[in-house]
Amino acid sequence: MLSTVENTEGKPVADIDLRKEFSEVGIGEVLEQLDRELIGLAPVKTRIREIAALLLIERIRQRMGLSAETPTLHMSFTGNPGTGKTTVALRMANILHKLGFVRRGHVVSVTRDELVGQYIGHTAPKTKEILKKAMGGVLFIDEAYYLYRPDNERDYGQEAIEILLQVMESQRDDLVVILAGYGDRMDKFFASNPGFRSRVAHHIDFPDYGDSELMWIAELMLKEQNYHFTAEARDAFARYIEIRKTQPLFSNARSIRNALDRIRLRQANRLVADLDRTVTADDIQAIDASDILASRVFDKPSTPEGKS
Repeated sequence: MLSTVENTEGKPVADIDLRKEFSEVGIGEVLEQLDRELIGLAPVKTRIREIAALLLIERIRQRMGLSAETPTLHMSFTGNPGTGKTTVALRMANILHKLGFVRRGHVVSVTRDELVGQYIGHTAPKTKEILKKAMGGVLFIDEAYYLYRPDNERDYGQEAIEILLQVMESQRDDLVVILAGYGDRMDKFFASNPGFRSRVAHHIDFPDYGDSELMWIAELMLKEQNYHFTAEARDAFARYIEIRKTQPLFSNARSIRNALDRIRLRQANRLVADLDRTVTADDIQAIDASDILASRVFDKPSTPEGKS
């Protein structure tokens, strides 16, 4: 059946079954995967779904001949470390690929060091090489504000910025750039580089996790590795989270993963300390309160991560 709507060429536009289109492109699977991978982050997930819906409609508009140009898809992810920015970038690349907005759907993740050279003539080839690798996918620039160092007259970051801005505009149908970092620093970065702000269409803020969400993350991480907390250990880890969040260098889910690595280390040493015993599967899987309470976090609140 043909609708009465005509496209830019004056031809009638065929109707499209929206549910069928949604199912065939497979973005529902990606969104479900994101829900499984990330605890909480409801505002982030809502925004990703909104962007996916926008791109689905844009894809349909293009097929109908109703779109005049490729939409701007560059993004900014702001938030503290360990809040899922890299994971969301990977899933967004998958969505963009399934909907036909990037050719390959891969993610090239870099920091300033991969883009900026140390001497004259070094920055341009480094930046262009990274852009070449990222073409057809997503370039994820973590802590993007370090590209701009106005206090250093001999800094070459501005050259990388100019190249990035040019490519973000001229190659936006073949590359999506995601700039990431702390919210306040990214605000200053955009204020100092209006060219970036004008090219970034979607700004997504990643909130910190709450205590209950961090516990949920910890238990999922343990389950994936066939471990579990005893009841006493769970209470101890809840206390660990409460204290650790007040200390320097806390990085949300990343700090939880690091803490569990150290807890598993202590559990293994506790078991091996008595080689004459017979261990059961439950012994091997169970995390005891003592494995957690041995952390220096409990007697030295100022101890930074990695020392506990």
